[in-house]
Amino acid sequence: MEVLVVIVVAVFLLVIFFLLPEPEAREKPERTQCVNNLTQIGVAYWVWADDNNDKYPMQVSVTNGGAMELANNGDCPAAFRVISNELKTLNTPKILICPADTNRTVATSFRNGLKNSNISYFVGLDADQTNSQMFLSGDDNFASVGVPAKSGLLELSTNVPVAWTAARHKFVGNIGLADGSVQKLTTDKLQQALRRTGIATNRLALP
Repeated sequence: MEVLVVIVVAVFLLVIFFLLPEPEAREKPERTQCVNNLTQIGVAYWVWADDNNDKYPMQVSVTNGGAMELANNGDCPAAFRVISNELKTLNTPKILICPADTNRTVATSFRNGLKNSNISYFVGLDADQTNSQMFLSGDDNFASVGVPAKSGLLELSTNVPVAWTAARHKFVGNIGLADGSVQKLTTDKLQQALRRTGIATNRLALP
């Protein structure tokens, strides 16, 4: 009887272990590296902005060295090309790819030939250093009203359901904010984060 009780308890603990959400201690290394990537990308944006009147490339006209017009038309690589000098200090274009994204390939360089297929992260078109909660960059595997988002311009409204797909981090994702922090968000937390931006519609350029 005692052996049977031990077996039942052991099985119960195993079931609880596998059904509970993954704790930080067991977090997959791909997601941790993704957070690191976005943190360093955020730093590159900040360094660039420091030299451009505290504005991100999405707020600066192409004629003045930014990417505003291109990014507003959904050209995601344009913003990363603009901060290529800042990204070069990180040595490899691999930083633009989430380790859990198996559909992308590493670019040969940050500037020449950089395409959507070399990038896993969106560009937040409305990101502003004066609003710390704005979306700056992050995983691009969104689904709006159950439909996976496509490359180009995506508008996320606070009154329209948006979720993560299972494509990368099992229905969770990472978002880099305008203050330089990176948030690990479930779908519910993603909706809350959208509301904290303070605007009704958040515009993102997806690769």
